[in-house]
Amino acid sequence: MSSDLLVDLHDDLGGDDSPSAALDQLKLVQDKQWPPDDPFSLSKSASDIKSLGGTSHLPWDDPFYDIARHQIVEVAGDDNFGRKVIVFNACRMPPQHQLDHHKLLMYLKQTLDKYVESDYTLIYFHHGLTSENKPSLSWLRDAYREFHRKYKKNIKALYIVHPTMLIRTILILFKPLISFKFGRKLNYINYLSELEEIVKCDQLVIPNRVREYDDKIRLSLKPSVVPGPISPPRSPLPFQQFGVPLSVWRHRAADSEGIPLVMRDTIGFLQENGLKTEGIFRRSANVSLVKDVKLKYNSGEEVSFSQLDDVHLAAVILKMFLRELPEPLLTYQLYNDIVNFHNVDTESQAERIRNMLMSLPEENYASLRFLIQFLAQVSAESEVNKMTNANLAVVFGLNLLWGQDASMTLSAIGPINNFTRILLDLHQKVFIQ
Repeated sequence: MSSDLLVDLHDDLGGDDSPSAALDQLKLVQDKQWPPDDPFSLSKSASDIKSLGGTSHLPWDDPFYDIARHQIVEVAGDDNFGRKVIVFNACRMPPQHQLDHHKLLMYLKQTLDKYVESDYTLIYFHHGLTSENKPSLSWLRDAYREFHRKYKKNIKALYIVHPTMLIRTILILFKPLISFKFGRKLNYINYLSELEEIVKCDQLVIPNRVREYDDKIRLSLKPSVVPGPISPPRSPLPFQQFGVPLSVWRHRAADSEGIPLVMRDTIGFLQENGLKTEGIFRRSANVSLVKDVKLKYNSGEEVSFSQLDDVHLAAVILKMFLRELPEPLLTYQLYNDIVNFHNVDTESQAERIRNMLMSLPEENYASLRFLIQFLAQVSAESEVNKMTNANLAVVFGLNLLWGQDASMTLSAIGPINNFTRILLDLHQKVFIQ
């Protein structure tokens, strides 16, 4: 038996050899040689949370406040392929006796309920799960069963970051309960540098403990196999479209109004072909095609969405373009005004937004107006495509505005989405011709 993990099964399973019965009586015991999971105490997770500038994005009287304040579950915008990212941080789980695990499960379901109609990605940071805070195997089994097809259908990938022998063994034990289709969505991420291929790590509030652990395991490897650190941004290519400031478009491949080429191409195609597509902006696209289209744009090659004939591909490319801007379309300057917009009374909202947007650079204002007027066309067909202003706000909120650090963005998701919905509701009063 492995010295890393000792699995002690009761000798008598009562004659029932089903996976469920075995899991009910399974006991995990750490071997004496088992290395410590983390050099820091569990109390460090509390300081991690405090360092984010707050304890919860929910009001104190919310029924899930006592769960949300630990920031175990977070939403972190979109991944590199246009899918919503849900993050679960094991190191932020307090000791078992301090956490209502059933309530945690209900909170996770409530969080996912907002996004499961769209394609989404789940990232699980395993480091920091110890004998003090790990949930029981029966809870894990019940949790898997609780997440029925509604939740599993649109999850495109589950990434387990820094997997240990423990988590690998648990997944082997759960194999009889996991469908083949769902099993193919499970992926192991050994180092944070690998995660960068899926999502930009700077948009995630990765706990300090996890980052320090990643540094530790990378340094412990032989030089020949040490993965590289997360790559810094490279200088723009001569024809680069993605990741370039909007101000550049005043001199490069924009129309007379300063609308970037990618926005013109994608929105033009979607206006002709996608307005009645159910779930537009909620579905992901083929990963290889997304990479290929982005490469073509950045290489100065022509992209024809009519030939590609894929509404969801064009939708993903549009969101990716907005998300990869060096500064959000709504700019950092308006961040505080937008996050606090809920304090503006209803009668004054349209005028207030008009005044706010007048401070935008010309190219930002023109691109925002072009985008919002298109999204209004999408919502006008909501009976068919199911994309109301509220649904579009959830999809586009964090593609229009984010904070200068990830923790600011996570705490402001609700206000940003709310402002986006109001902007869509009032677009005719805001963008007066």
